[in-house]
Parts: sequence; structure tokens; C-alpha cells
Amino acid sequence: MIKREKLLEIFTPLLAVIAAFLVGGIFILIIGQNPIFIYGKLFSGTLGNPYGIAQVLFKATPLIFTGLAVAFAFRAGLFNIGCEGQLYIGSFLAAYLGFTLVGLPGFLLIPLCILGGMVGGALWAGIPGILKAKRGAHEVITTIMMNFIALALTNYLIVRYFHMPETVHTQSIALVARIPRLSTIFPKFSGSPLNYSFFLALLACFIVYYILWKTSLGYELRAVGLSPSASEYGGINIPKSVILTMAISGALAGLVGVNYVMGYKYYFEQGFAGGVGFMGIAVALLGRNTPIGVILAALLFGLLSFGGLIINAYVPKELVEILQAIVIIFVIASSKPFRDYIMKLKKKTLAQGIAGTSKE
Repeated sequence: MIKREKLLEIFTPLLAVIAAFLVGGIFILIIGQNPIFIYGKLFSGTLGNPYGIAQVLFKATPLIFTGLAVAFAFRAGLFNIGCEGQLYIGSFLAAYLGFTLVGLPGFLLIPLCILGGMVGGALWAGIPGILKAKRGAHEVITTIMMNFIALALTNYLIVRYFHMPETVHTQSIALVARIPRLSTIFPKFSGSPLNYSFFLALLACFIVYYILWKTSLGYELRAVGLSPSASEYGGINIPKSVILTMAISGALAGLVGVNYVMGYKYYFEQGFAGGVGFMGIAVALLGRNTPIGVILAALLFGLLSFGGLIINAYVPKELVEILQAIVIIFVIASSKPFRDYIMKLKKKTLAQGIAGTSKE
């Protein structure tokens, strides 16, 4: 028989989404629109035609990478909120390799650019990992600061050395370094930038699942996340686990550049991410830090992202942001750590009340 906690784990995200749409419907009524009409437009424009489906998948692809990055760190008890900076460094390095090593054939240059993105993200996340392992610096603070450094560094490199004249982006990568779009095999997707990096995102989900649940390394990382002290007593090298976890998490975030740089614009541009790194936190939370959950959550946020453009003619585009925020609030409020914290707070308040009464 399935335990109550397991049922909550399965159905809470779904209930959070339903609740968000119900609350969103109230906002739609307030501004004088029909929720059924608006939601009908939202879903018909996103899932009712091949182009809309392709756009949802394209929007979801970078969210899968950043959601996986955050979820992987969460599983090891770490809070990586530096995906924004890690994806910028990884994307810039992928673009740099793509427009400098133009003499290489495609079968070498494409995997090299992908690897470059992973290495860039891993190195940028590895720094907070080392600071955490060696100096005890909290990863939340260090990853936040690394975000600002990454944005400033990539902006400086573009403006000072690599920008194209009268633009704010680098030169384009070599033709052989570009990833084909899915419209080449699915003509109905024509006009959408959806590309083969979507399959790379699915592959990354499978690899993360295999590492976490099918290898001894994954067992150690999850053990550290559950109880660092018990893991250390059992012989697990905690500093090594922390550094390795952050590096793998950063490598996943660095893959975002494959979608944008190699499959869409074909150059690095400052500001291209648009908060995808931070949105990965919401994706991981809604997906309950599991690869399949991350995929489903990324698809939902991808649907809302593109759907907001469709319904913008009828309601403010901020409605989508409201829906996303409500989903996150419901998920956090129903999570076990939050419930445990509330229970502890109630017990503490009750104990203080009893102590105060006894003194009187």
C-alpha cells in the first residue's frame, strides 16, 4: 500500500498546478475576461498545432538543463542558485570554440563545443564547491556572487574583444558547428527554432537518473544529501562529494548554450538567458528533484512562457508570471521540509506558551 507521504509526493505538484490555474482564473475575471476563453486560447495556441508544440519544446529545453542542474545539487544537499552564471560561462565558451576553431570538421567541432559548454559551467560551479568544501562558505552566497561575476566577465569580453561591429553579440559560429533544427525531419515544425538539443536534454535526464539511482557515486551523493554526518561516519569523503556535485550541476547548466548558441542564434549574446537559470529552481521544486519530474515541469513552464505571447492580446502577459509564482508558492508550502518547519514552529510556540503559563 502506497504511503501517505508518497501520495503527497506524486499528487502535490499536480494539485499545485490546478490551484494556480483556478487562482489565475479569478485574476482573469477581475480584469473582465472569460477564463474559459483565455485558457482555451492558451492551450489551442500551444498544444493545438505543430508549431505551438515545437515552440513549447524549444522553451522547455533550457529549463530541463537548468532544472536538472538544480535538482542534482539538491539531491546532494546543496542549493545551487548559480545556474544563470554557469550557463553564461558555458555558453560563451561554446561560442568561442565555435567561431575560433573553424578549420575543424563538424563531427569534431560539434562535440567539442558541447564539451566546452559543460567544462565552462563545471569550472564556474566548481569554485563555490571548493569554497564550500575547503572553507565552509555557504554555496547560496557564493553562487549568487558568481552570477554577477559571470555576467560582468562575459559582457567585458564581448565589448572589449569579441563583439561584431554595431552589435552586442559575438561573431557567428562556424556552419559545421551548428545543430540542425527538427523542422529538417518534421516539416510541420517549420518556423520554430526547436533543434536537436532537445534530445540532448532528454539524454541528460537519463544520465542523471542513472548516476543518482544506479551507481555507487549516486548513492554516496544522495546519502550526503540526507545526512552528511552519517555519511562521513560511513567513510564517504564529504569535501570530494561537494566539489563533484557542484561541478556536475554546473556542467548541466552549461549545456543551455547548446540550445541557443549552436541551435538557434549561432552566436553568444549578452542577456540571452532571460532568467532561465533562476527558473530552473522552480522547475526542480515542481519536479520534486527527479529527472522525469523536471521534464514535466519544464514542459509546463515552457507552455506558459510561449502561451503568454499568445494570450497577450487579451490579458496582460504578467498573468503567466502570476501563474508561475502561484505554482511555486503552492509547491513550497506543501513540501515536506516546509511542513516540518511549521510543525517545529508550532511545537516551539506551544512549549513557550506552557512555560509562560507555569511561571504565572
